[in-house]
Amino acid sequence: MTNAAITGWGYYCPPCVLTNREIAEHVDTGDGWIRSRTGISERRIAGPEETTSTMATTAARRALDQARLSPNDIDLIICATTTPDYLLPATACLIQHQLGAEHAGAFDLNSACSGFLSALIVGNQFIQAGTCRRILVVAGETLSRFINWKDRQTCILFGDGAGAVVLEATRQSAGILSTVMGCQPDAERLLTIDAGGCARPASAETVAESAHCVRMRGNDVFRQAVRHMTQASQDAMAKANLLPDDIRTVVCHQANLRIIRAVQDRLGMPSEKTFVNVQRTGNTGATSVAIALGQMLGEQPARVGDHYLMVAFGGGFTWAAVTLRWADLALIVGDRGLQKSA
Repeated sequence: MTNAAITGWGYYCPPCVLTNREIAEHVDTGDGWIRSRTGISERRIAGPEETTSTMATTAARRALDQARLSPNDIDLIICATTTPDYLLPATACLIQHQLGAEHAGAFDLNSACSGFLSALIVGNQFIQAGTCRRILVVAGETLSRFINWKDRQTCILFGDGAGAVVLEATRQSAGILSTVMGCQPDAERLLTIDAGGCARPASAETVAESAHCVRMRGNDVFRQAVRHMTQASQDAMAKANLLPDDIRTVVCHQANLRIIRAVQDRLGMPSEKTFVNVQRTGNTGATSVAIALGQMLGEQPARVGDHYLMVAFGGGFTWAAVTLRWADLALIVGDRGLQKSA
């Protein structure tokens, strides 16, 4: 059976840092209040010339370099985002053009903060079906342009950035082992961006209402996130016949430190097995797990056979979880030469 292994990874965080103290100059809050409730100290904000596609392209180039591949080696680009450059064309098409990946198909996927894992799961299906051999899974968000900077409940949470991985076919008993996806309709509209779509097109009224900005009832979302990420994680481990002790590191959606710790406790995972970067990035939406994965692999190099668990929860409500066994990347690189000579 053909499996899908991660052979390259990269991320991009904009250089502009927005601290809690800077936010407190504009809204009624403070550094201590924000950190005690979210664990966040700072977040990155896209510059005036940066967009979701430009940040995602930078992350994608880094992932390709890590994988020792060129853009023309890629069969498909899947971009997960809630904040596309445009409604049309798809952001994945812009990334394809900026990379020069002439042979790659491209499409976008939107499942909010679950986006990167949803895209990873979709890419896995293409590889297992034999349709594609190498897929670039990219996630990018420019959430700062959809934030009401007078709303204390949301403006303290979100940041910008992008992450990417290369998924590559392998015959090794490694790569993605199990996947879980789910959805529970957000009938009460606890987490939304109300305007900008065909239901509420942009107008002077929607702009005056800040209806193009994220609106959230945080306490309600918190409970949903903890419950569904815990269950999805347990289901994914069970499908892969893994126990918590088998997992080297858990990479959760970096929404809020209290959510991460609550999920960790319910899974019976020690804190040293849970990677956390939310204090430096804030909640970067669909790209959260991708950035965290890239930073984790930079700090804790993977070993062949290591098991990882990734899990996320997002608006919709959606959730996703993936278990992964790290492949022997040297063997995959060696197989590329054999395929070309054949």
